[in-house]
Amino acid sequence: MQSIRNVAIIAHVDHGKTTLVDKIIDECKVLDERTERTELLLDNNDLERERGITILSKNVSVNYKDVKINVIDTPGHADFGGEVERVLKMADGVVLLVDAFEGAMPQTRFVLGKAIELGLKPIVVVNKVDKENCTPGLVQDAVFDLMFSLDATEDQLDFVTVFGSSKQGWMSLDHTNVTTDITVLLDTIISEIPPSPYNEGSPQMQITSLDYSKFVGRIAVGRIFRGDLEENKDYILCKKDGVQKKVRIKELFVFEGMGKTQVKKARAGDICSIVGIENFEIGDTLADVNNPEELPRISIDEPTMSMLFTINNSPFFGKEGKFVTSRHLRDRLYQELEKNLALKVEPTDTEDKFTVFGRGVLHLSVLIETMRREGYELQVGKPQVIFKEIDGKKNEPYETLVIDVPEEYSGKAIDLVTQRKGDMLVMEPKGDLQHLEFDVPSRGLIGLRNNMLTATAGNAVMTHRFREFGLYKGDIPERNKGSFIAMEAGQVTPFALNKLQDRGRFFVDPGAVIYIGQVIGEHSRDNDLEINLVKGKQLTNMRKSGTDEAMKIAPKVDFSLEEAMEYIQADEYLEVTPASLRMRKIK
Repeated sequence: MQSIRNVAIIAHVDHGKTTLVDKIIDECKVLDERTERTELLLDNNDLERERGITILSKNVSVNYKDVKINVIDTPGHADFGGEVERVLKMADGVVLLVDAFEGAMPQTRFVLGKAIELGLKPIVVVNKVDKENCTPGLVQDAVFDLMFSLDATEDQLDFVTVFGSSKQGWMSLDHTNVTTDITVLLDTIISEIPPSPYNEGSPQMQITSLDYSKFVGRIAVGRIFRGDLEENKDYILCKKDGVQKKVRIKELFVFEGMGKTQVKKARAGDICSIVGIENFEIGDTLADVNNPEELPRISIDEPTMSMLFTINNSPFFGKEGKFVTSRHLRDRLYQELEKNLALKVEPTDTEDKFTVFGRGVLHLSVLIETMRREGYELQVGKPQVIFKEIDGKKNEPYETLVIDVPEEYSGKAIDLVTQRKGDMLVMEPKGDLQHLEFDVPSRGLIGLRNNMLTATAGNAVMTHRFREFGLYKGDIPERNKGSFIAMEAGQVTPFALNKLQDRGRFFVDPGAVIYIGQVIGEHSRDNDLEINLVKGKQLTNMRKSGTDEAMKIAPKVDFSLEEAMEYIQADEYLEVTPASLRMRKIK
């Protein structure tokens, strides 16, 4: 029987997880030499490639020295924490990647804390040692201190550290000794991470993830904890609230390389995917027909933010999208619930409005971006944090915010965060940057990124993670500038734009088509102003040379989806269509 190792790769965002998995795939010659190679094999979704982040966890299986290694790539953002928690349930150990320059970051702490809770043994990989000014030795000590503070056991603290560079494709036990491949890491995985135990007895498998296929519907993915699973056999699906239902496995697959292989039987310790089970949820247990025993359910962090989703009812509705009705919107949101665990959807008192709860602005914006690419049109309201009543007092979510910024801008950064009720915890130099840590209410983070990048000339690097619910901290100052609202529909003329430029900044270019009530710019004062951008110049048949001056029109302000979500006020909607983002006043 082949020995199996289930390893999850965890790290802060952009520390090189997916790049490392690529190198493991290359080292074990998983891909046929004839196949075309792309960068970052696992980030196969367009959104992941564009943003350079992993959103969904993925599995790959490689064979090395007759040992099967199931490698699980996880997202680094705390917003996708629901993904991380589930997949760690499938692992026997973790490879913790840490950047040799940046060291342990907030998300490192978040994902490592989850792994230690589950009692997993880590291997620490200090990555990117080819960077200038990096301090691999200090980073190793910092990881030890971090694990100690997270109450790691002695066995967990006795970890092996591997140094190297995923990008250059080498790993070594000594950062001064540059090798030619990553076999050191693979050998360490085999020696340090315990083999998946073969637990005999009645079968048990927990569904920790799911796949979807247009042909066979939902596919359950999980790890077999005990016994064997076989094709065309009956089992009991243990759902929440003690509900049990009889199901049959139609097809059984195990992971092989980048794909899956169909098998008749899968053993304890292996990760497999099952076709043929209906109406399952994440956390359900597949157990023996005669003696069904349920495994403890997976707990997922609660959402901290909510947004209103509604149909697009602007004058331009249905011009760009294919799916525009409330039925389309409802079906799509409930379909997302099937695979996005950290998301919640609640209907409101009207048929066409839904309240969607998520882990943060990034988590919700990925959903909106995915929907617009699929051809949906919708409107969303301003992100709101979720308040809780604890012991009769109003509580709100707090986050730990970390900012790395050049010293000359640190004063501005501190000023911005303290305005939003943030308390400074740490201030220390880190190379030529200042490392700042704050405790700040989640409300204060909405719209902060945009202001921060403006104030620091784009040099600030911000990360944050949810800490806990605490007492309400009072009002936080909102955007203090009013909006320009279109009072006429039609095409924007350069003449009208030129006349009004000194009043504020605009979000439209000459020639853009606008409608009445659309937010087309930002007023330099705090009140809203209705303006006419459609007005043209009155021409007579008598013209004098030299009266027309050349117009200098400033370029429009271009918002990304997250920036626009954070920019709108409580009385505004953001209209999202496959080709455009528009803001409008709610009547």
